Amino acid sequence: MSTFERLYAVVVNWNGGAQNLDCLRSLTVAEGLPEPHIVFVDNGSEDGSRAAVSETHPDLRFLDHDTNLGFGEAANRGARYALDLGAAAVIFVNNDVTLPGGTLAALAAALDGDPRLGVVGPLVLFADPPLRVWSAGGHLDHRQNLSKLLGHGLPVEDRWRTTRDVDYVAGCALLARASVLEEVGLFDASYFAYHEDVDLCLRAQSAGHTVRVLGEVTVAHAPSSATGGGYSPRRKWMMGLNTVRFLRAHGSARAWLGWFVFDVLTLGPALLVGLFDGRWRGVLAKALGTFEGLLGHRVTAERLRPGASWLW
Repeated sequence: MSTFERLYAVVVNWNGGAQNLDCLRSLTVAEGLPEPHIVFVDNGSEDGSRAAVSETHPDLRFLDHDTNLGFGEAANRGARYALDLGAAAVIFVNNDVTLPGGTLAALAAALDGDPRLGVVGPLVLFADPPLRVWSAGGHLDHRQNLSKLLGHGLPVEDRWRTTRDVDYVAGCALLARASVLEEVGLFDASYFAYHEDVDLCLRAQSAGHTVRVLGEVTVAHAPSSATGGGYSPRRKWMMGLNTVRFLRAHGSARAWLGWFVFDVLTLGPALLVGLFDGRWRGVLAKALGTFEGLLGHRVTAERLRPGASWLW
């Protein structure tokens, strides 16, 4: 039996609105994934999106939570459910991602063709405007936010449509072999959101598994929709805090130095620029997150509520 036949998808929703329906339509119609092979995890949504999904896709596997558990914990609960059902592989799909036909089959075939391969993902393109790369995998460069999305913001060219081994696959469309998840564990839920995908891929590599991006298959992504966009204060606060958390788990002396030089020392100049381009709240939020990370704080749903900080 091929991996595709025993592949399950996990989709986490937190006030995802109509994007859920676009994502699920791509999984069920374009990809041909049976609804019972999709675990839909709702994180206490209040926008009516959970009801809209159950009305349109009643045969999904639903897990409902009263509060926002964060992406990591919600995704983990969905993955455990899928593994208990006999999944050979689990793909984590953000609800702001759509997949053209053939994507899942190609990713699953890659697992079938290489027993060393533990985690695989597609080339991720911006949904709007099209034909720009959001991620061709990721590379740890120990600079801003510690890592770099390969090809980010660049036009789609042949060099990005190639298959390559990478440090990590972006968690918006990440397919992991079930045996690898059982061996190294699921996402570290203490991140709540952001950096948990990097952490998982590093643990898989440390256990001897390859992490790879297939550049010939693509998905479309509307990034950071749930947290207000790429430079929103809430997102920048989480990135600042979780960068420190990641360094505590994986950081070498070189990594800490790179973070200080390229992340911390650049906050002042970034704030000056932000006063002119309107991004100053995001810069201050990142500085606040960095400080709280050094104090050992964690991201919580309460801190993300509108009005929980004067910055958001």
